[in-house]
Amino acid sequence: MSENRKPLLGFVGKLPSGTALGNSGKTHCPLCMGLFQAPRLLPCLHTVCTTCLEQLEPFSVVDIRGGESDTSSEGPLFQELEAHSLQPQIGILCPVCDAQVDLPRGGVKALTVDHLAMNDVMLESLRGEGQGLVCDLCSDREVEKRCQTCKANLCHFCCQAHRRQKKTAHHTMVDLKGYSRVGKAILCPAHPAEELRLFCELCDRPVCRDCVVGEHREHPCDFTGNVIHKHGDSVRELLRGTQPRVEALEAALAQIPETQRALQERVEAVAADVHTFSEGYIRAIEEHRDKLLKQLEDIRVQKENALQLQKAQLEQLLADMRTGVEFTEHLLTSGSDLEILITKGVVVERLTKLNQVEYSACPGVDSRIRFSPHKKAGRCRGYEVYGAISTQEVDPAKCVLQGEDLHRAREKQTASFTLFCKDAAGESMGRGGDDIRVTVVPNDKKDSPVRTVVQDNKDGTYSISYTPKEPGIYTVLVCIKERHVQGSPFTVTVRKRHRSHTGVFHCCTFCSSGGQKTARCACGGTMPGGYLGCGHGHKGHPGRPHWSCCGKFTEKSECTWASGPSSARSLLRTVAL
Repeated sequence: MSENRKPLLGFVGKLPSGTALGNSGKTHCPLCMGLFQAPRLLPCLHTVCTTCLEQLEPFSVVDIRGGESDTSSEGPLFQELEAHSLQPQIGILCPVCDAQVDLPRGGVKALTVDHLAMNDVMLESLRGEGQGLVCDLCSDREVEKRCQTCKANLCHFCCQAHRRQKKTAHHTMVDLKGYSRVGKAILCPAHPAEELRLFCELCDRPVCRDCVVGEHREHPCDFTGNVIHKHGDSVRELLRGTQPRVEALEAALAQIPETQRALQERVEAVAADVHTFSEGYIRAIEEHRDKLLKQLEDIRVQKENALQLQKAQLEQLLADMRTGVEFTEHLLTSGSDLEILITKGVVVERLTKLNQVEYSACPGVDSRIRFSPHKKAGRCRGYEVYGAISTQEVDPAKCVLQGEDLHRAREKQTASFTLFCKDAAGESMGRGGDDIRVTVVPNDKKDSPVRTVVQDNKDGTYSISYTPKEPGIYTVLVCIKERHVQGSPFTVTVRKRHRSHTGVFHCCTFCSSGGQKTARCACGGTMPGGYLGCGHGHKGHPGRPHWSCCGKFTEKSECTWASGPSSARSLLRTVAL
């Protein structure tokens, strides 16, 4: 095939540097940074010196693909078919992209040789400063010409000798200046004296003339120049399918900076919102804190003033008492009978008034001040804030008693009602802990109070229950801080225990059947005259559902029937079957 023909891969010029063609056109190893020495092409299409690859630290891998791998000698071209089986292998990591490379049986030296990189290295040496390439024949002088037929680089002397020989006199000699191919001919690894000029279609690899007459006998083989277009077209078609993906990836990567910029702008905007919100919230919390502290200080001043007022009142009362006592003692010890009698009225009146003055034996103020951090405290600067100081004091006059058993109960049955504690403003306390005293006493036995149970519901309400032993009138007292709550004391009428019905709730069969003898009553009774129905002693027989024992029309009611000669039941006797 002619050396100056157009390249088969027509898309090469469109590919970005370092993409689909890997290290094609590069001359320096990515590891040692020097010119390639026996470069090897890895499956990821990166090229590295053989020596550099051998210095990489290998690791063990299991080749689940079996013995057939595309990392064999010269790629798939020189792969020997092996049986598929699980077998341990040695692998390395590509020093450029960290891709896993499974080494073939021959190790690093069995990897594909990158002849294109070797050609680029020769061009680099030829065009660089100092000594260039040496002659392929004498290996002594610098190269001047290249034989296109032999693909050999020759010096001036060997070029003249090449032209004088009859076999090579007709070979085309070209100047190396501006020439893109200076690599040597690729020789067969099985027959080093023969050049690879043929291609085995069955084995899908280049072969030499000796391979065709030997191992590849009867295999379809042809010259590389005759088959390159077919195989080049398949590669070209694959490249056509790959190129749009490259362009799509480039377009996707091009969007990253814009997306990153938009993301950064959004993050900065949200961060600004967070800072604004946080700063405003902090100012609101600080303002709310100052309000709470001021409220607490006002409460302290108010309670101290109340305590000082109590102190002043007690001191004044004590001074008045001492004055009265001292004067009275002096009068009784030093005064004459007449003087005592003359002064007696004033002294008695004064001492009587002083003794009638009410005062607290335990002065003080309620020091229960609570801070509820989870209680909503409204809005401050537009923010919802939490935390409130509570100084609620229960006001017995505002407390409320509720319940069905407030004024009625049954003997030996538990009666209950609820106490709702409120402050002076009528607001629910919302907490428990108050000292509730409840007393239940029968009016006729005031020395025998009934045991009561007070349950603190922890929400400002208290459940109160008691069980009276006997019927009668009872007095109930409910006090907080030795003061009666609203409605206390009150009376409760305790009636006898509920009396259950002994009969049957049904319709009288005598009247509902029109007096038929065959009608049977649900209670199983009969009437005189052979009637199977019953009258149950009801005058007129109501003809609607009623209790057979007492005649009440309400199913859920208390039985009022009492046995005796005056009972209405005796008007018409029911005879048992």
